[in-house]
Amino acid sequence: MHVHVQIVLFDGFDPLDVVAPYEVLYAGGAASGGAVTVELVSAEGPRDVVSGTGGLMLRATGTLDPARSGLVLVPGASGRVGEPGEVPDTDADSEPVWRQDEFIPVLLGRTLSTELPGLLKAAMDNPRITVAAVCGGSLVLAMAGLIEGRNATTHHLGLDMLEATGVYAVHARVVDDGDLVTGAGVTSGLDLGLYLLEREIGPQIAHAVEELFAHERRGTTWRAHGPAPAAV
Repeated sequence: MHVHVQIVLFDGFDPLDVVAPYEVLYAGGAASGGAVTVELVSAEGPRDVVSGTGGLMLRATGTLDPARSGLVLVPGASGRVGEPGEVPDTDADSEPVWRQDEFIPVLLGRTLSTELPGLLKAAMDNPRITVAAVCGGSLVLAMAGLIEGRNATTHHLGLDMLEATGVYAVHARVVDDGDLVTGAGVTSGLDLGLYLLEREIGPQIAHAVEELFAHERRGTTWRAHGPAPAAV
């Protein structure tokens, strides 16, 4: 078994949303003898991509390929915290403009004017791909109209916005909705990565990485299985 992971970079991304799952999944590859490989990609192809944190840059080494089986992981953005219902006006014909002092919903919404939504739709339509998201990455998918009616989570400050797009917003650290797996606030990228390792490769590899990182996954992964709890 081999799983290739494409982690998407876009202007204004949150570095921890990227680096936390990258390190977990990379370590899982090392622990499994190469069963997992990880790549940083962008919609535009190889380029230096500026994060929303102090101008820190990471290099995308490839173009997001929605035909390649495996995992596609979408991070959130790092910027000013806006109102939960704040959705930017976007123009599909306009060029994206990025500033470090932008509100997070604006940075997320700016991805709509790039090639990213089309590539993500193609990835979600591919039965050989599982799409994952950390924090505001769920909102990128939701604002592009790709996960309406699905179960997902995001940062607790964005749950109302997620719900407003027609998504069933779940207050959980990790939500598994089949070919869509989402994580909540930024540090949940560690837990999301560990859960993906357990799900795709096996619990022994996930446990080995937990021990290596001295980090134990928090909470129960939410899935739409079994009886629903009674109303209190």
